[in-house]
Amino acid sequence: MSGAVQKIYHLAAFSWYAFVIQSLYAKGDEDLPPGIFVYGGPWKYLTFLNLILQMVFFGLAALNDLQSSVKGLRVARDLLFSIYAFPVGMFVVMLFWSIFAYDRQLVYPASLDNFFPPWINHAMHTFVLPILIGEILLQPHAYPKTKTGMTALGVVGLAYLSWVIWVYLSVGIWVYPLLSLFSPAGLIGFFFFNMTVVTLLYLLGQTLNSCIWGKTQKVKRKA
Repeated sequence: MSGAVQKIYHLAAFSWYAFVIQSLYAKGDEDLPPGIFVYGGPWKYLTFLNLILQMVFFGLAALNDLQSSVKGLRVARDLLFSIYAFPVGMFVVMLFWSIFAYDRQLVYPASLDNFFPPWINHAMHTFVLPILIGEILLQPHAYPKTKTGMTALGVVGLAYLSWVIWVYLSVGIWVYPLLSLFSPAGLIGFFFFNMTVVTLLYLLGQTLNSCIWGKTQKVKRKA
């Protein structure tokens, strides 16, 4: 029964993210509202990259459900979830709503409300969290060594930071209005803070996985 639930959950989550991404691309032919600029397309936004990440993970998880005998698929699924999908997905939700509550103009200007319907906003910035929690509760994941996982996460974080800086240097506009408020030293501090939060979220996922599935994983190893 649990195997059937996993298959349905993974396929449903994959289909959901594919639908959301397709809906966003369908907006490409419309005039962009203030707050969005063309350079870099949607690929400059962490929110969009996270949607791609979640879709790829759940697609891989669904494929692993159908080909469970292929060990490489399971390893790739667990690494993708533990190092990237969980911490990045949780980070997007937490950071977005924290800034939104303080001053929405800094992260999601009111002009976007007429461009994106409310359900798309929540699909990008809210529903990611419960879907990830559902995955944690539904299936155990083998985590790499903490140092290895955090190093891999840090490398990708620096790559995205470099991309954000490149966009700014190319067009003179920050991807997020919030960044324009900081001095160079403030930007360094803000980026360091964000990496710290993502690292803590990685450790949170690791801890939740261990607390929920620790005994089950130990039994499987002994078997």
